[in-house]
Amino acid sequence: MDLSATEIARPKTSGSVECEKQIFETPELSRRSKKRRTILSVAIGTLALAIFGFGFWILARRLVPDITAPNAAETEYVASFPAKSIAVLPFRDLDGVKHDVSLADGVQDDILTALSKVADLRVISSTSARSYPAGGERDLRVIAQRLGVAFILEGSVRQTKSKVFVDVTLTDARRGVRVFTQTYARDRADVFGMRGALVQRVAAAVQAQITPPEAAAIDERPTKDIVAYDLYVRGKTIVAGVAFSGQVRDKLLQATQLLEQAIARDPNLYLAYCQLAAADDYLYFFGLDRTPERLAQTAATIQTLERLRPDAGETHLAKATFYYRCYLNYDRARAELALAQRALPNDSEIFELTGYIDRRQNLWNESSRSLQKAFELDPRNYFILQQIASSYQELRQFRPMAAALDRAETLAPHDLDTLVTRALVDLEWKANMQPLHQTIRALLAENPASAPDLADQWFYLALCERDQAAIAKAVAAIPPTGTATDLNFPKPWCEALAARARGDEIAAQKAFLAARFEAEKIVNEQPDYGPALCVLGLIDAGLGRKEQAIREGERARALLPTTKDALDGAEIMKYLGVIYAWCGEKDRAIAQISATLRIPSTLSYGNLKLHPNWDALRGDVRFEKIVVSCAPKTAAK
Repeated sequence: MDLSATEIARPKTSGSVECEKQIFETPELSRRSKKRRTILSVAIGTLALAIFGFGFWILARRLVPDITAPNAAETEYVASFPAKSIAVLPFRDLDGVKHDVSLADGVQDDILTALSKVADLRVISSTSARSYPAGGERDLRVIAQRLGVAFILEGSVRQTKSKVFVDVTLTDARRGVRVFTQTYARDRADVFGMRGALVQRVAAAVQAQITPPEAAAIDERPTKDIVAYDLYVRGKTIVAGVAFSGQVRDKLLQATQLLEQAIARDPNLYLAYCQLAAADDYLYFFGLDRTPERLAQTAATIQTLERLRPDAGETHLAKATFYYRCYLNYDRARAELALAQRALPNDSEIFELTGYIDRRQNLWNESSRSLQKAFELDPRNYFILQQIASSYQELRQFRPMAAALDRAETLAPHDLDTLVTRALVDLEWKANMQPLHQTIRALLAENPASAPDLADQWFYLALCERDQAAIAKAVAAIPPTGTATDLNFPKPWCEALAARARGDEIAAQKAFLAARFEAEKIVNEQPDYGPALCVLGLIDAGLGRKEQAIREGERARALLPTTKDALDGAEIMKYLGVIYAWCGEKDRAIAQISATLRIPSTLSYGNLKLHPNWDALRGDVRFEKIVVSCAPKTAAK
């Protein structure tokens, strides 16, 4: 998954010189250095490497303080916060009666969306605002410090059979002074008609200018059906948090059902179509449903958006996401993002998506800057920090990876993915399995129902530990849809690896055949989808179909080279090395491992040292030398 953006290098304290060269030195430089052994060429190569490495170090130094010192802005109010900045906190429901719909959430979301269209006003994204739920006392000064804003808008909603009453309060958190309190009474069908007047009053209070096009966009009411709007908000919330979930497919399908229900009630509910397109994009992008039908359905939704509001910023953002996630068409996606940003100046997703595109194009410097901008607009969104950590992992910069995850944990101390990934750092960096072992054991003890969400990393750890009992339990916890570690593997693939680990080759072959049946269906539906073809090649390698496996793996690499996708292309390169190893092609496997270590990828010291995927190469002097070269100094002694 798109852990889905980042910064670049750590100071050279944790890896050997040889492994650093494998990471930073390009293939072209390697070939030249072999041809020219003169003192001059060595000096030039050394200087170039030093400059390159220093550039990475500078970038790391620029980003790391932002994520390793999270309390700086929380302990003392920062005077440099923009004066024209605001957060809209979740509204309270004062009815005292449990309704089928959460009108308070809908009203808050609508007001925040409207304010976000004002370019002269900095508005914190909904993900961060919702980390301060309604109910109980709020320390607005502390909240403002943590969000980096000058003003806080709060509110409450109560409703009768025909009327809705919305009370709002704007507070200047710098001085602890209420700027105004206002009550709006509207018919239920016109509850969103208050947004224009409220936004105008907020803008006047903070001295922010609203342009005529912005005013026109703000006056567009989303719907007259509050039930449809609630369904939309619920679907939107699921889509926004889907990357946090270990059961992505189920969550996305749940979101699409809610959004389709919203559209059924109001066929002109434009915002619901935006989120429906996003859910379909994710299903396609994550490889969960890459059928032509899913692609056609997404395209049809985009056409509906163009029909309803062709010039809206949300339409351009939806088109950008569509071109990126469904076609990897970076140029068209960037063009649409530029148009979207003009209309949605406060939308963190625009900068987030730009960072992901940068990363897949191997533009790590630019990616880090884009993600940092996204985090500034959404400073409580720990998923962005997870993405920053993910980029550090690709670059094998494990110290700043750990720092980013530590920062994410301060924002979401109970998030399973953050806790497990933080514990994974020591396995990948130092081949130390104990932190991950202890974390998974503690989380399972606390909540056994979390097993499916932990299954991917639990299975990975169990294989590295060669623990038969743990392997069996982890496989049992894997959902029927399989595992999404690196690539999407069907569950029978996991069962095959488990059988191999216990030495049952007959059961392994049976499971590999079952896995092949599932993988082949995907390849037949999308023959040019490189990751699926790579998985099929791995399965054929497990079945002993050498020529077919190598052909599939090499075609997968040709279909999705790193020049087209620096992330998934690197995963295919890594697993092509596994295919070669399983097929007995040791020379090609060693060469493929070396090539993968020269680029950003998830291939690490811990993976090479511990995982059974590489058992066929153990004892080979060349392989052992590579493993040692990638070890941190403390582990290499």
